[in-house]
Amino acid sequence: MKPLSADFMDDLRRLRVLREFRERGSITATAKALHLTTSAVSQQLAGLSRHLGFPVTRPDGRRVVLTPRAETLLAHADAVFAHIERARHDLDSWDDVTHGTVTIGAFPTAITGLLPRFLDDLRVTAPKLRVRLREAEPPALFDQLDAGRLTVALAVSFAGSPATTDPRYHRVDLGSDELDAALPADHPLTARDQLELTELAAEPWISGDGEGCCGAITATACAAAGFVPDVVHRTNDWQAVAQLVAHGHGVALIPRLAQRALPEGLVIRPIAGPAPRRQLFAAVPEGSQASPVVDLVLGQLRATYGGNER
Repeated sequence: MKPLSADFMDDLRRLRVLREFRERGSITATAKALHLTTSAVSQQLAGLSRHLGFPVTRPDGRRVVLTPRAETLLAHADAVFAHIERARHDLDSWDDVTHGTVTIGAFPTAITGLLPRFLDDLRVTAPKLRVRLREAEPPALFDQLDAGRLTVALAVSFAGSPATTDPRYHRVDLGSDELDAALPADHPLTARDQLELTELAAEPWISGDGEGCCGAITATACAAAGFVPDVVHRTNDWQAVAQLVAHGHGVALIPRLAQRALPEGLVIRPIAGPAPRRQLFAAVPEGSQASPVVDLVLGQLRATYGGNER
């Protein structure tokens, strides 16, 4: 095997493709994430192998996997990309740490229940900083973060979100978002201050789809309580869930971030004992947390959400 060329780290574009392949696990998924054809991804990986002088992938049955040398290369590449992010943000914030524009991608209930207060607080702490919001959920949310179209990704820990150990991101845990029982106003259990989840075992339920975060939380919470909910209506729109409950078509679990402008005819009651909850976090490209602007935004997100949890 020939020795590595002196400029083996120069082709950052191909290294980004290899890095994406590591996270996606297949050429097809990598192509979809990068908006390329599978042929283009294969050519990028083949070109990188030729440039490096060793193969970066190998067949494994019907799959293609990274070679051990490619995994070692990516461990170093992660550090290189982190340094590039730090350099970019250092230059962006050279003149004034409160100037500039940040773009935050977030799931819908965060935009409803958290980010308006965050923007209010940031208007006081950094009045010259411009913030743009974009609605997005994993995995598209992190595709946009990887592509540089977002500065910060705000998400819930669930399938499609990166692992806590993913070297591409600096992750900041923001806390939990509890789910409470939502009942029609004429339901007899509204007379109680809090409910045991088992008391709703025989009720018709309204829930998100089985692949969504809150649909899965509802199913898991009910299973832990010893029953399978009879889900009669499925929707991932929390306003639709609230309206269906208010009109007496079932009960539901609704996260507190979504409990804004609830309709008349709906009553919220907390669950006794350990409440169902989802974990919120913010993520930025590894290295960018050194930016004073990014650090300010992450700190304000922690302060705003931590100071407003019910």
